[in-house]
Amino acid sequence: MITAGPLSMQLSAFPRTQSAGAPARWQQLWRQALRDPQQLLAQLGLDPATLGVSEAAMAQFALRVPQGFVARMRHGDASDPLLRQVLPIDAEMQVVPGFSFDAVGDGAAKKATGVIQKYRGRALLVATGSCAINCRYCFRRHFDYGAENAAKGGWREAVQAIADDVDIDEVILSGGDPLSLATHKLVELTAALRQIPHVRRLRIHTRLPIVLPERVDDELLAWLRSLPWPLAIVVHANHANEFDASVDGAMARLRSTGAQLLNQAVLLRGVNDSVQALQDLSERSFAAGVLPYYLHQLDRVEGVAHFEVDDAQAKALVAGLTARLSGYLVPKLVRELPGDPSKRPV
Repeated sequence: MITAGPLSMQLSAFPRTQSAGAPARWQQLWRQALRDPQQLLAQLGLDPATLGVSEAAMAQFALRVPQGFVARMRHGDASDPLLRQVLPIDAEMQVVPGFSFDAVGDGAAKKATGVIQKYRGRALLVATGSCAINCRYCFRRHFDYGAENAAKGGWREAVQAIADDVDIDEVILSGGDPLSLATHKLVELTAALRQIPHVRRLRIHTRLPIVLPERVDDELLAWLRSLPWPLAIVVHANHANEFDASVDGAMARLRSTGAQLLNQAVLLRGVNDSVQALQDLSERSFAAGVLPYYLHQLDRVEGVAHFEVDDAQAKALVAGLTARLSGYLVPKLVRELPGDPSKRPV
């Protein structure tokens, strides 16, 4: 059985950004996130009655959005691309053929509690079900995080499953959002993973540096610098307006650890479904030191059909982007399908 090494010595090496027992600033900001659509729209000077706000959609998948992300929305603009990503509306309650609770086959790919393996050499670890923001298009909006959480039992089952498969050389921390965990919990997890000799790379998929850039604090940076593997951090921004000076600062701090920063986006109707919006996103993310990586076709999970862009339009958009930008600024247009050996190019 894989067990973590003594944590007292490891944790003592990490700077504390707050007094003992007090929450970090990012945790305080998390707690202040908006959860009431009426309050959100009031701050933006918008009338809820004209936007189709849905209590039923709220009951199924709650609103959660940090105040810093709200500040990047355009006041008085009902079509704001950031607002559209978080506001629960009536369209989510439509039942559309072809959309299901598990659109990407997570259930069939379960390797152990909290461990999903779809592709050779890589294992995804569902580190937590928590997120700082609830994105309405989320492909895991119906996922049973209570049952499928790798943190159960101090990570033992999840880590052992990875240790038992010598073909796994890359571990992907996902969720939820792995950076929603307190840093000492991340230290605990990677202390256990360090003992597996065939793990050679670590990847972290996270939206927190975009929506709550204060999460990238000194303690987190110290943990990242301590890791023994080459590290890729895949952030998730869908629109250029998600970047501001605070996000730029968070990206610079992450780059200072030696991590490779990549952006993956989802192609979303009404958010980024124009060549200009995609160009702006690629150029803005690269200006922040983040290389465009994937542009995902929408995962067809129930409740998100109103965001879908058809393949013909998606390909035309990428062709237009290719005609305007250098190749390294053009993300790969892909789709995830259950049973495929990798992401499928569109």
